[in-house]
Amino acid sequence: MHTGTSGTSAPTFEEYAGVIWPSLYRSAYLLAGNHADAEDIAQQTLFKAYRSWSRVVRSDSPDAYVRRVLTNVFLSARRPRKRRLELLTDAPPEREAAQAPHGPEERLMLWSHVTSLPPRQRAVIVLRYYEGLSEQEIADVLGCSCGNVKSTAHHALKALRAAFGSERTDGRES
Repeated sequence: MHTGTSGTSAPTFEEYAGVIWPSLYRSAYLLAGNHADAEDIAQQTLFKAYRSWSRVVRSDSPDAYVRRVLTNVFLSARRPRKRRLELLTDAPPEREAAQAPHGPEERLMLWSHVTSLPPRQRAVIVLRYYEGLSEQEIADVLGCSCGNVKSTAHHALKALRAAFGSERTDGRES
């Protein structure tokens, strides 16, 4: 996220909101997976930022503060949902199937699996691979340790490899 503001005085909320909206909406869309929920999450984030605007502008990084609010809004909206059950199999996925997607069709197939991850895992994947944050920055956003971020990313990537690998091998002859 980028404010694009400079100078000595802090931007007004309206100025900040106008500049941050595209980035905020994009992040919300990556987390939510659809436009309607993304708009709701981004709007709730701006509402919360407006209510605590004096704290936002006093923070070391208003963008980081708002990113954390966005992530918390997303996660808190998903808490009541039932936990996702994992499907246990007696055979690991083929090694070739675990390779990274190359073409646009494979990337689209992968995205459907990202949106099926539990909210916290999806948040880590989006913040790491779509927003380009470091593990420490993600830990700051989520309010957890770097070890927790690494563990969550490991589980998310493992689930994505398994899901993507099984989808790539479905319908192929052995």
